[in-house]
Amino acid sequence: MTTDPRFLPVRTPEPAERSQFTDAKAAVARLRELYEHATTFLLDRFKETLGGAEPTARFRAFYPEVRLTVPSHTKFDSRLSFGHVVAPGSYAATITRPDLFGNYLTEQLGLLIRNHGVPITIGSSDTPMPVHFAVAAQSDLAVPQEGVLGFSLRDVFDVPDLNTVNDDIVNGVAGAMPDGSHHLAPFTAQRIDYSLARLAHYTATAAEHFQNFVLFTNYQFYVDEFEAYARRALADPALGYTGFVAPGNQEITDPEAPVAVLPKMPQMPTYHLKRPNGQGITLVNIGVGPSNAKTATDHIAVLRPHAWLMVGHCAGLRNSQSLGDFVLAHAYLREDHVLDDDLPVWVPIPALAEVQVALQEAVAEVTQLEGFELKRIMRTGTVATIDNRNWELRDQSGPVHRLSLSRAVALDMESATIAANGFRFRVPYGTLLCVSDKPLHGELKLPGMATDFYRTQVASHLLIGIRAMEKLRDMPLERIHSRKLRSFTETAFL
Repeated sequence: MTTDPRFLPVRTPEPAERSQFTDAKAAVARLRELYEHATTFLLDRFKETLGGAEPTARFRAFYPEVRLTVPSHTKFDSRLSFGHVVAPGSYAATITRPDLFGNYLTEQLGLLIRNHGVPITIGSSDTPMPVHFAVAAQSDLAVPQEGVLGFSLRDVFDVPDLNTVNDDIVNGVAGAMPDGSHHLAPFTAQRIDYSLARLAHYTATAAEHFQNFVLFTNYQFYVDEFEAYARRALADPALGYTGFVAPGNQEITDPEAPVAVLPKMPQMPTYHLKRPNGQGITLVNIGVGPSNAKTATDHIAVLRPHAWLMVGHCAGLRNSQSLGDFVLAHAYLREDHVLDDDLPVWVPIPALAEVQVALQEAVAEVTQLEGFELKRIMRTGTVATIDNRNWELRDQSGPVHRLSLSRAVALDMESATIAANGFRFRVPYGTLLCVSDKPLHGELKLPGMATDFYRTQVASHLLIGIRAMEKLRDMPLERIHSRKLRSFTETAFL
């Protein structure tokens, strides 16, 4: 006779006492203990259920939690865009993967302790940890689909809950938690775990390999160039790069070592040129379209990168442009529609001065042109992003009129989405595109249309993106993470 799951006893790990810390490293060490205790409990129970009889108990473990209580309006360093709360009160965040986010958590908690002069409290939250995420973090096992086992998995273990996986916090609509405390971090533990699982699926590389500076592209040529550059970089120890990772988590440190092409490539092949402390560069080939651009940035955002840039192809909209010219976006016309419910189109997406300067300086260095001469090969202006790849096949009067009114100089399908999601997630963003066709002037993207100039420029394009990232890497964090990306009431974590 099957036991009614409503009456199963609930088994949990031994409860842990809450502890206060004034040392960030010690606090993170405690978070790791609590996290490992919870995941080990769930993993052991999960293995038991896979090979045993019908379970007679429900198993539950909880994410660890960071809590901060600020009693008064303390004075803090307002030059930073993060590391402090804006008003007295209690703030809390559930934490996952402290092994992966150890440096990040140590930095963020250290800033809070220093800026407010109060301890932080570490303990268990009341948010259950889904067994899917515990298994993914601790083993090579897979959670079977519903119906495979002789019982319903959700009757025995907790499963992902959309109430804690959504983006209400970063979208600014979450409000206070049931106990009256405010959100300390931009993402809940479940939201992060969900994205870590999605990243492994879409990119075929583990989250541990992602670097703090991310390039997005929509053309395979850039992948080939990136691997070639990575091999040159590994051969020059002075550059500081330590490894190159390809899909399938293939990591090489020898510049001559082979990298296999997977028999089945992921949807968004991703490559990582690594430096210590994640200070290298990641390249993601997102393919074509705003949906892919949103998917990639939705999930990479939980890793809290320091910057992401789009380096891809676009349609040039001005007769003065040539194939191979560059476009540095300083504004965006958003007709991608995938973010309309999260970030209305009336929200301006500002250009970020530090990113713009880094990109322009990188173009000048790689092309050996500067000042007025740089205008021969680069336009700065509005980039329009559209969700219809074959917009040319419709009556052009409407789209062309809108493009003309916006003063757009280029059109693509990804850049505005990446910039808008950077704005939404407080990740510094930028765009440098290469003109691959001019549909309004009879130069369509067809075989044989590319010129020698175009081929030379494309070869330089990725290098410009890499140079720009290296310039941003050399800047202090407080310069990159601008206050203009923060809202009125912000989370304290970067």
